[in-house]
Amino acid sequence: QVQLVESGGGLVQAGGSLRVSCVVSGDASLLKAIDWYRWFRQTPGKERELVAGQTKMGTENYADSMKGRVTIWRDNGKNTVTLQMNSLKPEDTGVYYCNARRSGVTPIDYWGQGTQVTVSS
Repeated sequence: QVQLVESGGGLVQAGGSLRVSCVVSGDASLLKAIDWYRWFRQTPGKERELVAGQTKMGTENYADSMKGRVTIWRDNGKNTVTLQMNSLKPEDTGVYYCNARRSGVTPIDYWGQGTQVTVSS
């Protein structure tokens, strides 16, 4: 089993910054097979959308709407994945989910429970 636990959400004013973190734990062999770590966001009435991701090799990708405002990084020693968000906008409000994926013919996704981020105008 693999567990992901997010933390760091909260309420922030527009233009502010927030950092959310995710601790990834579980069976060592399963953790070793994970090759992609991502953050998603979901708002009411919308599908879950990718915010940022980083592969095991360090390649990063960001949603166009978030480029220049967010940074993702991993701390391998602590098994954490962190998302730093700056210049937040009200439309960034949503539940942010941490995801760990084992890619392949049949990808396996692990999800956290989500953390609420609310940006007030």
